[in-house]
Amino acid sequence: MSAKKADLLRQAQELEKQIEEAKKAERSAVIVKIRQMLADNGLTVADLASVKTGKTGAGAGSKVAPKYQDPNSGATWSGRGLKPKWVQAALAAGKSLDDLKV
Repeated sequence: MSAKKADLLRQAQELEKQIEEAKKAERSAVIVKIRQMLADNGLTVADLASVKTGKTGAGAGSKVAPKYQDPNSGATWSGRGLKPKWVQAALAAGKSLDDLKV
């Protein structure tokens, strides 16, 4: 290995080390800031864990009643999303969705 290449690899390792140290320092600062915000607002980590995110409005995250049932296994499907394999197999065998209705 040439001396130039070895020097560049050493520099790269040193830069990686500096990047990791910077990430740790930044993360620590963010944690301190979040803890202060929690304390200022009278919140705990448990309060954060209890908050559901991503779904809003009436019925968000509610389950839909099954519309179809596998007569062999009893597995159900609401009719939403991808068809389960048992539905695909039944359709391929010549059955219709009406045959699988609950």
